[in-house]
Amino acid sequence: MENLTFVMENYLEAIYELSKEKHSARISDIAERLSVSKASASNAMQTLMTKGLVVTEKYREVYLTEEGRKLAEMTSKKHKTIKRFFIEILSIDPTVADSDACAIEHVISNISIRAMERFLEEKRPLS
Repeated sequence: MENLTFVMENYLEAIYELSKEKHSARISDIAERLSVSKASASNAMQTLMTKGLVVTEKYREVYLTEEGRKLAEMTSKKHKTIKRFFIEILSIDPTVADSDACAIEHVISNISIRAMERFLEEKRPLS
């Protein structure tokens, strides 16, 4: 699969986070979460559908395909790892850490993410 833009990755991540309970997300909820119009969210869903990453059904419910879910999980995991690293290790304000993690998650390598995870796992509380 060709690389997705960071905007499309953000849509996948939003669908993933919103659909954890119901296994689907509504266009209006996706739009609200990403602070975009419903039209923009609908257009993005069309793009993701053509790439085989989501399917939509009646009442505009959006579901991740298996491939879409894997990509979304990877993006979400990167985001959470970076944010945690920034907060716990670098003492960055959580709001700033979240915003920066959102930007960085799209360009950071899996090697760097694994190194952050190992560092976080090995860190010892200060006494």
